[in-house]
Amino acid sequence: MSKFVASLVVVGALLSGNAVAQPAKPTVVLVHGAFADSSSWNGVTRILQKDGYRVVAAANPLRSVSFDAAYVSDVVASIEGRVVLVGHSYGGQVITTAANGRDNVKSLVYVAAFAPDEGEAAADLAGKFPGGTLGQALAAPVKLADGGTDLSIDQVKFHDQFAHDVGADDAALMAAGQRPITEAALTEKSGKPAWKALPSYFIYGNGDKNIPAKALGFMAERAGSKRTVVVEGASHVVMVSQPQAVVDLIEEAAQ
Repeated sequence: MSKFVASLVVVGALLSGNAVAQPAKPTVVLVHGAFADSSSWNGVTRILQKDGYRVVAAANPLRSVSFDAAYVSDVVASIEGRVVLVGHSYGGQVITTAANGRDNVKSLVYVAAFAPDEGEAAADLAGKFPGGTLGQALAAPVKLADGGTDLSIDQVKFHDQFAHDVGADDAALMAAGQRPITEAALTEKSGKPAWKALPSYFIYGNGDKNIPAKALGFMAERAGSKRTVVVEGASHVVMVSQPQAVVDLIEEAAQ
């Protein structure tokens, strides 16, 4: 083999190595909110995995903002490489805190989610604009041994309140498997918001009955959203009813 041919072989090998060494796609960490669980992300997860993304659908404890954010922060810290952190509903408040101090978080995606500023609580933001009907759809509170209170949505009212654009059978399963949240978590004030330092993206439906669309739009604009997608008529669980739209935004945030 001539020196010239040998050099071409070496260059070809180096170029091939560079192609293999391209940065991997970021891991997508999905954080569910109140009255839901990790299975609420199944439709989104299925598409992301098909598109070559590693997905972690974290089990949000729903006990307090500080506790839940610390847990999600630990999950993020355990992941090698870049992360796109996605939150639904109350999970948006969790990711707003959890991303602080985690240099591998590339961007934040809010899916019908709270994006509070410092000193704000989810309950405050939900009541900032008219249109929310969650309060009248709640089941009888459950008193806890530690003095706290767990809240959930009345199963009879769940479909109309939470997931009106999801089939009745699926909504019934969601209602039965919903995770309760403590009242304290919904009234706990947020600390420093990560959206002030990281690019954020927002998607929500204008048929949301848990968080009024005007509140969601207000938070998106305030956070300087890179892209805001409003899905016509979609409920609070837009990731269940419109998973492709949610995936499209997550993948944009991952670029």
